[in-house]
This record gives sequence, C-alpha cells and structure tokens, in this order.
Amino acid sequence: MSDDDELDLFRQEMKGVQRLKIKPKVDLSKDSTPQPSLIHRRQMAVTKAETDSNHLSEEIIDLVHPLDVLEYRTDGVSHGVFRKLKRGEYPIDARLDLHRKSMQQARAEVFGFIEDCLKYDVRSAMILHGKGERSEPQAFLKSCVNTWLKQIPAVLAFHSAQNHHGGVGALYVLLRKSERKKSENRERFMKGRVE
Repeated sequence: MSDDDELDLFRQEMKGVQRLKIKPKVDLSKDSTPQPSLIHRRQMAVTKAETDSNHLSEEIIDLVHPLDVLEYRTDGVSHGVFRKLKRGEYPIDARLDLHRKSMQQARAEVFGFIEDCLKYDVRSAMILHGKGERSEPQAFLKSCVNTWLKQIPAVLAFHSAQNHHGGVGALYVLLRKSERKKSENRERFMKGRVE
C-alpha cells in the first residue's frame, strides 16, 4: 500500500467528523492596562529608589548587650588618636539624640547626621542611643547604631562615651577630614618649606 492509498483511506474514515470546539481554560492574554494600585506601587518603588541613597542595613543587625562598651577603628587610625577619642578628649562639634526613635527614624537620622557632619567639616561628634535596657529586644537601637556606623566609610572610629557624657548609652564618633580640610592642612604645614 502506498502513501497516497493510506491517505485516501484515512480521509474516507474521517468523513463527517467535525473538530470539537473547546474553550480555553486559562486566559493567557495580558491585560494591556494595569490596575491603578499596581501603577502606584511601581511609581513609589521608582521614587524611593531615586530619593533614598541610604545604604544602611535594616535586616542584618548584630545584637549587643545594654552594658557593652562599643569600640571600632579602621586601619590607619593611630593608637594615640583612638585613645584620645576613647577618653573624650576631642571637642564634640555635633550631637544626635536617638532616644524614643523607631529603627526607621534612627536609620534616616544617623545617615543624615553623618552627611551633615561631613558637609560642615565636623570631625568629632556624639550619638546618644541609650542603653536600651527596657527595649525589646534589649539594646536594639544601640545595636543598630553599632552596625550602621561600621557601614559608613567616613566613620574612622567610634567608642562608648565617658560616664559624664552618657557612658555606654552614647558614642564618640571620629569622622574623616573633608578634602577641603586636607588641602588647608597641607598648605599650613607646607608654609615656609622649600621643595
């Protein structure tokens, strides 16, 4: 039997058979107009991404004890400078009080505070975060500040304050010099020198 004969036989057997009309069970076509709530969410996501340059973590926070002494210094900060900071011997040019702030408020304020300090050439500042003995979890805001300051490249060092400045409920913060201050220092120390 040839292919043509098989095809003719198949057509004879199928004579009178009609294709079934089946409605699709799932509509796969896309709705061309998104819902207003989706449009709003998309706009807010773009707006927040454009305006929020704050990179401080909200998820990974290393918890500390309310009475822990916090200390941190980057490479390049001498022991003498760190010892002076630890003793509270640098003048405090700016203060930030975070008492009774939520985590989101504190995150925004710490970020803005450090930016302002850099803008106005503040080298030594203080952040009052409290001990957090009555918060749940304990010392949460203190833990947040400890984590956040380590994430800011402009922070060279920090240490828990002396008792008369708030003790373990506050931090002395040492910030890097602005480029303007660095060039002023270079000019001042190079005066009278011959190269």
